[in-house]
Amino acid sequence: MLRCSFLLPHLSAPSPSFSRVIRCSKMSMTPGPLCRKFVPVEQSEISSMSKPDGFNFRLVSYNILAQAYVKSASFPYSPSPCLKWKARSQAILTVLKSFEADFLCLQEVDEYDSFYKKNLESLGYASIYIQRSGKKKDGCGIFYKHNIAELVIEEKIDYNDLVNSVQDGRTSCMDKDGNSLTSETESELKNDLELKDTENDRGDPNDPRVRLKRDCVGIMAAFRLKNPSCHHVIIANTHLYWDPEWADVKLAQAKYLLSRLVEFKKLVADKFDCTPSVLVAGDFNSVPGDQVYQYIVSGTTLVGAETAEDLPIPLSSVYAFTRGEPQFTNCTPGFTGTLDYILFSPSGDIKPVSYLELPETESSDINGGLPNYYHPSDHLPVGAEFEVVQA
Repeated sequence: MLRCSFLLPHLSAPSPSFSRVIRCSKMSMTPGPLCRKFVPVEQSEISSMSKPDGFNFRLVSYNILAQAYVKSASFPYSPSPCLKWKARSQAILTVLKSFEADFLCLQEVDEYDSFYKKNLESLGYASIYIQRSGKKKDGCGIFYKHNIAELVIEEKIDYNDLVNSVQDGRTSCMDKDGNSLTSETESELKNDLELKDTENDRGDPNDPRVRLKRDCVGIMAAFRLKNPSCHHVIIANTHLYWDPEWADVKLAQAKYLLSRLVEFKKLVADKFDCTPSVLVAGDFNSVPGDQVYQYIVSGTTLVGAETAEDLPIPLSSVYAFTRGEPQFTNCTPGFTGTLDYILFSPSGDIKPVSYLELPETESSDINGGLPNYYHPSDHLPVGAEFEVVQA
């Protein structure tokens, strides 16, 4: 929902002892999904919170875990009832509804036509969606409140297009033996995520045309907010490749994403005579400080000054900007770390005024790993509320 900022000052950060967790389920026999609250940013950091002439919108990004990947053998630590689609689908819907978000950027959506589209329509959301290439069943979707924002233009991103750039000589790609960028943490990530892509699926890793063909996708769209500002916002949603040993592939995808965003932003600016704000959300399968993260937020790739490149669009992570990156957004016995981000272009037209809180490592609701009764995905949602600063 669009919110006037004069409603925000009554919100204050609760004391550490006050629980901001709402139990969404009314079931008494088994625990229900937990729906966490949005926490206001300290006013000393974001002075625009109390401006009476601004308008707010809320965005949440969530890898909801495609049902196609939910196998008991893959999640042996999860209670079996949590893995059944009937229970998971309703838990996911309950959590999504609790956010009261104006925009939802969802990854690993594999029941779009049969479930998510119609059920979120009943909650007031219209949507756009792209399915992954090849035989993959999941994809990325942007769901938006049609009474809050008007979709004016959209573009889909297929990272398999990078294969053509290899033939044109525009993209370099290290082979398997040349990639020495895997850390211990990244190795844990590889072990945990192999269920989504096996060695047999990938072909010859030393052929860059094969290496870059990972069937990953993204989608971006421009929206006109239905408020007196009529401000234009570009929102991109993506899911990058998972394997940390193929860091060059993820980096190539990130560069392609930002290059497409530059072109799209210019198109929107020229077509609608505006200066659009830019938000990028998704599962980047990259931990803070690694190649992809460093490139997106600073324009460098951590492999030496001679390869540093100017960042096409300056971006900041909402959580890093407001409170520091969370300890984790993905939690399993094999890997616990931060992979999901909401990024914004700090142009002054929009500013984050609150963020969705996340559990700490000692939180009982994440014990043993996800998914579980409290969290229907192996990922946690990330979210932020932005103020549109009127000129």
